[in-house]
Amino acid sequence: MATFKYTAKDQAARSVSGKIVAKDKETVVEELRKRKLVVISVTETKGAAAMEFKFGVAKKVKTDDLVIFSRQLATMVDAGIPLMQSLDVLKDQIKHGEFKRVIGSLHDDIEVGNSLSNSFAKYPNVFDALYINMVKAGESSGMLNIILERLAAYLEKMSGLKRKIKTAMVYPIMVVSMAIIITAILMLKVVPTFKGIFDMLGGELPLPTRILILVSDLFSKWVLYLIGAIIVIGFLVGRWARTEKGSYKIDQLKLNLPVFGELFRKVAISRFSRTLSTLIQSGVPILAALEIVGKTSGNKVVENAIENVRTNVKEGESIATPLIKSGVFPPMVTRMISVGEQTGELEKMLGKVSDFYDEQVDAAISGLTSLIEPVIIAFLGVIVGGIVISLFLPILKITQLIGR
Repeated sequence: MATFKYTAKDQAARSVSGKIVAKDKETVVEELRKRKLVVISVTETKGAAAMEFKFGVAKKVKTDDLVIFSRQLATMVDAGIPLMQSLDVLKDQIKHGEFKRVIGSLHDDIEVGNSLSNSFAKYPNVFDALYINMVKAGESSGMLNIILERLAAYLEKMSGLKRKIKTAMVYPIMVVSMAIIITAILMLKVVPTFKGIFDMLGGELPLPTRILILVSDLFSKWVLYLIGAIIVIGFLVGRWARTEKGSYKIDQLKLNLPVFGELFRKVAISRFSRTLSTLIQSGVPILAALEIVGKTSGNKVVENAIENVRTNVKEGESIATPLIKSGVFPPMVTRMISVGEQTGELEKMLGKVSDFYDEQVDAAISGLTSLIEPVIIAFLGVIVGGIVISLFLPILKITQLIGR
């Protein structure tokens, strides 16, 4: 990749110039022609400039930054401030370096006549398909400010949902991690020390103590191989999970897990309902909306079910019928969608479904936290308590013998 400096004329015969990172001059010329520019010159720059920002490539930005950007841009558009001026103001306000460069590039694109949605489409790591299509619908309907507000509200809801799930999982993960560390220390350091003491004292050890020492010896001997095996298995499972079949099987397993499966299903339904409701409400065509919903569902099983819905809708069927056949969505959801289709208020019904399942997710997370806590305490009690009791059984036996 190299950095090229260009000079060109726009449709109004004004001179424009800038820099683009590309593999060769032909790619630069092709990109400029897509922007409807007449190319005058393209020259390669050398040195540090070659490390500048690549067009169309950007790191993922935080959802909170995107929410603030969407809301502030909506406010400025609603106030009648031109897009280029709005982007200039937002660029100065944003502290995130990568996002700042993206907004600067958006400004340059709009300056040469590109639409906002087409400019967003060059940065798929920052603006996903849902964001781009909603902005496109907002541009064509003249409701860009309202669409941006809806996007901000949607992103806030989705971000809040993710935070709730992460918060619920932090406690059990921390406790289980501590339990594993404590158990490893006991097996590698404490048990061998007691074993040396027992060997000095002689005599036959109780069965639980003998089993514990045997496990400790095996663990000490094979611990490095065990860690290596876990790393290799984790790597292989990770690679398999990135394949089409692997990701489908894992997502299917998630939905069928005891306790957690129901939570994953509710999260998927909430995300599906809210995303589809937001897209339809924003004027995105139903087939395009279903395609976007499938890709943003976060679950391959749900994505396949929605793809079947899209195929059936193409052939003139309703949305509810293939959803019922999929077996992924509960009867209440499919019936509400069916009623929404019949009454012409599908987005309203989907909004009610998403609100209901948001509450269900909250309740499920609270219930899960309450359930996990005693289970973890019992687990710790059995493992750590069992080790401690097994170590002290010989000492109690010796004490009883001395007492006699």
